[in-house]
Amino acid sequence: MTDAPAADTIARFRDQTIAFDGISGRNIDIPSASPLNYHQVISRPGDMPPVTIDGKLFLPASAGSKKLPLVMIVPGSLGVAPSHVAHAETLTRAGFATFILDSFAARGVTSTVANQTQFSFAASAYDVLAAFKVLASLPEIDPSRIGAQGHSRGGSAVLTAATRRFADAVVGKKMGLRGVLAAYPWSGHQFSDPAVGATSVRVLMGDADEWCSPMQVQGHCQAIWLAGGDVTMRLIAGAHHSFDRGTGIIDVPNASVSPAAPTAYIADDGALIHPTKDRGDPALVDRDLMVYALKAGYGRKGAKIGSRPGEAELFREDMLTFWARLFGNPS
Repeated sequence: MTDAPAADTIARFRDQTIAFDGISGRNIDIPSASPLNYHQVISRPGDMPPVTIDGKLFLPASAGSKKLPLVMIVPGSLGVAPSHVAHAETLTRAGFATFILDSFAARGVTSTVANQTQFSFAASAYDVLAAFKVLASLPEIDPSRIGAQGHSRGGSAVLTAATRRFADAVVGKKMGLRGVLAAYPWSGHQFSDPAVGATSVRVLMGDADEWCSPMQVQGHCQAIWLAGGDVTMRLIAGAHHSFDRGTGIIDVPNASVSPAAPTAYIADDGALIHPTKDRGDPALVDRDLMVYALKAGYGRKGAKIGSRPGEAELFREDMLTFWARLFGNPS
């Protein structure tokens, strides 16, 4: 196995100058951590290695002096993509503050497509709540109106960040995100107690997704609903993974996927429960479950991403409708 490239050799999103309507995005540093698993977050937080990640904050031209609702955009396995910047621009022009989170570059990671275990899914979710804490402290932002929109791996991160068993341990009881929009998320890890409290959840996914199981995500949404959550899911006929990209459908040959693998549940203390076991093991990490899925025959290489005509526009409309429903029309 080759070593990951040093963080200072990675092309950093923070080094790009991006402006909407003449107003440049502002780099924000986020003190976070790289937990090995969910158990470390919930039961042994002192053991988590610290890391400082970052992202860009964008404020609408019409902001004035009022406190703004904010939507955090959390990219997936390919890192920050033009589609994420486009979503931030759309939301900023609609009057929302936006923040694009970059979890990858500071960790020396360019992509997790071929190997999702370069840092844990727990770390991705922790990053979202670490960013929430920093953003909620900014004078321009209304801390009661912060939401997170995650794509693919980022969709998994925002769903976990919304789960109270996880959020309570990171930001405190009843604190956290007002809403999450999970775009084509992976639901291979689910808390046995999936309650999300007052957080509203919206999921958008295609029924032709080859990376993540629509049925597994449906089951996750149903569990949240049964636990009293405000959750809705829209399944788009014929849509593939990343159907919001606005680019043609292509095959990603090095993608390592196992959409049919069984769900690994997470105990109240954060310990992962192996699909073939009946109790949590605090020592289990993501790689252990990946190896199990491969040995059991669930893993394969190659999967499609991209949009058919009209799908990116469909996503954009649904996105704007969801955030306007939660936060009102800020413009």
